[in-house]
Amino acid sequence: MSAQSTKRDDSFELFDLRVEVICPPGERILCGAKTGDHFLLEGEILRLPPGQGFSIYSLSAVLPLLAAKQRPTAPNDWMTTDTEVACPDPNCKSRLRIIRTGLRAFRHGETTVVPLAN
Repeated sequence: MSAQSTKRDDSFELFDLRVEVICPPGERILCGAKTGDHFLLEGEILRLPPGQGFSIYSLSAVLPLLAAKQRPTAPNDWMTTDTEVACPDPNCKSRLRIIRTGLRAFRHGETTVVPLAN
């Protein structure tokens, strides 16, 4: 057996995410965003479309959930089924929708220096 064939598979997958501003028609968004504003999360990289910003307060509402939303979850888990997060401003009716857009492959050895256990 070659060293290559005995090497342990250290691959894993994460979902890419799109986080999008949604708002009921006729309601005012208070954070300066507009319906459809979004960012993408690809692995650990957050990408904004050119010329578009995103409120740090809105970001703070979804940030704790993003790492969990990137991971595969059971079909009945609320992390799988619940996709909308309320705006942190109690006077704003907007929401942030987290959409899983595809899977991206990673390798443990490329993301950390901590070795896998035997």
